[in-house]
Amino acid sequence: MTTSTTATSGSSSANSFSFLNGTTTTTVSAAKEQSDRFLKLLTTQLKNQDPLNPMDNAQMTSQMAQISTVSGIETLNASMQAMSTQYVQMQALQGATMVGRDVLLEGNQLSITDGKASGSFDLGSAASTVSVDILNSAGTVVDTISLGAEDKGRQSFSWDAGDVTDASGYTFKVNASTGGTAITATALMRDKVEAVNTSGNTLTLELARNGAVDYAKIKALN
Repeated sequence: MTTSTTATSGSSSANSFSFLNGTTTTTVSAAKEQSDRFLKLLTTQLKNQDPLNPMDNAQMTSQMAQISTVSGIETLNASMQAMSTQYVQMQALQGATMVGRDVLLEGNQLSITDGKASGSFDLGSAASTVSVDILNSAGTVVDTISLGAEDKGRQSFSWDAGDVTDASGYTFKVNASTGGTAITATALMRDKVEAVNTSGNTLTLELARNGAVDYAKIKALN
């Protein structure tokens, strides 16, 4: 089942819960049928047992315990499946509110709006010297932004892009170090959510520049 969501609606929510209820009822009914078959077999066995060597209480208790265990596992599996499906459906419904908004994920493409470019990055530890190289579509450095010392964690920068646009293919590279030792810096880019999709048990966001991206890869919502 594949669902594309671009807006939250009452009917979507109702359909999701109807689907969940149907799944649970079907699976639990199957478990009940299995239990009924076992009880019929057990009753037949009791009716036709050898009067001189009847089934003792321990044997009967053991068989009853087995069917109880099987039924319990079936019911538990049904409940877990319903919870898993419900989780994904609720994620999709909540994700619909993200349509049209910007998200942050790993990537080094510049986000440019009204002549201003911006980007973010995560530093593995504090750095005494941080700079950002701006590269054109050919990979040539066209400008360098000196940020000085930066703390560990998420940082951001801006650049006067002039007539450069998103379509120009400009990217950035973060350089960070302390005492000559390089510091790990993970580049983060902005992208716009166009739709939310569910396929199986996976929730993905359809982004304008990166296409389908797993929801778990999203670092922040702007």
